[in-house]
Amino acid sequence: MNLWIVLQVFVLILGLCLGSFLNVCIARMPDDRSVVSPPSHCPHCGSGIAWYDNIPILSWLLLRARCRSCGNGIAATYPLIEAATGLLVLLCWRQAIPGVEALDAAHIALFAYHATFVCMLVALTFIDLDHYIIPDEFSIYAVPVGVLGALGIGLLAPELAPSWKQALVGALVGGGFLLAVAGVYWLIRREEGIGLGDVKLLAMIGSFLGAFPALFLVMLLSSIIGSIVGIGHIVLRGRGLRTAIPFGPFLALGALVTLFFGDVLVRLLLLGLPGVMS
Repeated sequence: MNLWIVLQVFVLILGLCLGSFLNVCIARMPDDRSVVSPPSHCPHCGSGIAWYDNIPILSWLLLRARCRSCGNGIAATYPLIEAATGLLVLLCWRQAIPGVEALDAAHIALFAYHATFVCMLVALTFIDLDHYIIPDEFSIYAVPVGVLGALGIGLLAPELAPSWKQALVGALVGGGFLLAVAGVYWLIRREEGIGLGDVKLLAMIGSFLGAFPALFLVMLLSSIIGSIVGIGHIVLRGRGLRTAIPFGPFLALGALVTLFFGDVLVRLLLLGLPGVMS
């Protein structure tokens, strides 16, 4: 079999396994529980899950979405997160390493850097949707990871990623911008409009993507998507029923689109400006 196909299959399986671990993080981190101990167990009956019942997606299908011990249902979000993570990690691989000729330390480091970023975005999205919190481990504590990762890649191949200085500026600009918006909103409305979790999240995103044009795209995309979802929510539930909608998932989605398609979007935006690239 072609080596390139084998490598991609391996990366996909790796991504699925990472997604399985993210399921553990999503279930335990909001309660400040360890993600390594105790081993995986059924949330209903507490019985341990054997390795053959913990194979990403496949075990869920074979068990027909039920615990082998107690028969209680296993939510479809588990295989969904595994599949999403697997596909996103594979996209990171194909973007960072477009062919066998790019199999070197710099490109592999870029893949690991982006895969780490993507995994954190997936985990914090589902945590924020369920609990309206963004763990510091996936936001402000990850800023040094973004900056140091950029430094490491810069030493190997500076052209592959934003420099560590751009990463640091991205963190400061991202966090500072949302903090300013939150402050202005509070002064006007005397209520919290943007949580500090979102501020710390955008700082993390900036540390991985750099300041400009990445943060501009992230904010533009997240605002557009958030507005569409918000309007749809009002239409379906009525204007009088106010329900908080976490902004973190929109920031994460904007960051993912920017990571994979940012260059294309920038070119499209520039083509739409009068006098640019004419």
